[in-house]
Amino acid sequence: MSDLTLKLGRGAVAFGLAACLAGMPALAAAAGAAEDPNASPSRPQNGGFASGVIVGAVTGGPLGAMVGGVAGAWLGNRYHRHQLGEAALATDLADSETRRTQLTARVAELDGALAQARSHGAQLDATVQQADQLGLDVGFRTDDDAVTVQTMAPLLKLGALVASVPQARLRLTGFTDPRGSVAYNEQLSLRRAHSVAEVLAAAGVPAERILIEAHGKADSAAAEGDLDAYALERRVTVRVELPAAAQVARRD
Repeated sequence: MSDLTLKLGRGAVAFGLAACLAGMPALAAAAGAAEDPNASPSRPQNGGFASGVIVGAVTGGPLGAMVGGVAGAWLGNRYHRHQLGEAALATDLADSETRRTQLTARVAELDGALAQARSHGAQLDATVQQADQLGLDVGFRTDDDAVTVQTMAPLLKLGALVASVPQARLRLTGFTDPRGSVAYNEQLSLRRAHSVAEVLAAAGVPAERILIEAHGKADSAAAEGDLDAYALERRVTVRVELPAAAQVARRD
């Protein structure tokens, strides 16, 4: 009886191996189709099918071999899909790391630009806080109120600086040499101050922040006939003023 059982067991194994070789492609394809109709048999599917056939043959004979083959192919296909999912996840993680690196570099660039802007603002604040030292004198020809080309550029530069600081104002004071009448020289000094104010307004300084004064020849100290001294007195002084306790606003 034991010899007969042994022979039957060996026969079942032999049949299972034969079924494995003969039915592997078909059954593996069927198992794969259950998951994906367009999928082709893979190595994990074939290996699972073979293992399932052998185990099924030993435990359940020919019928067990067939059932084990299908179950093994299905498990192999599931394992194959798991591997593909892990590979896709690894690719996504690599892409995310690349994007994170690029974003970090961009943030560093923006931080650098912000630091430069703050440095520029600090330099501007320090300059304006020395307002008592800021200003210039604009010279004029005899009996003339036109701003010369040589003084145009410095005026525009000063005007742009003052325009960027809301607390700052400009005081323009016009003068003349002692020649001519008092009334005429007062009007001439006033016209000269207005000519300078027009240039500063073109640089962006609001009209309400420009104060104009006309002194004519009242403050002249030149000796009579001293032409060099006369040239120094034909002028408009431009001075930057800040409120007594004002602090230039910091740019955060």
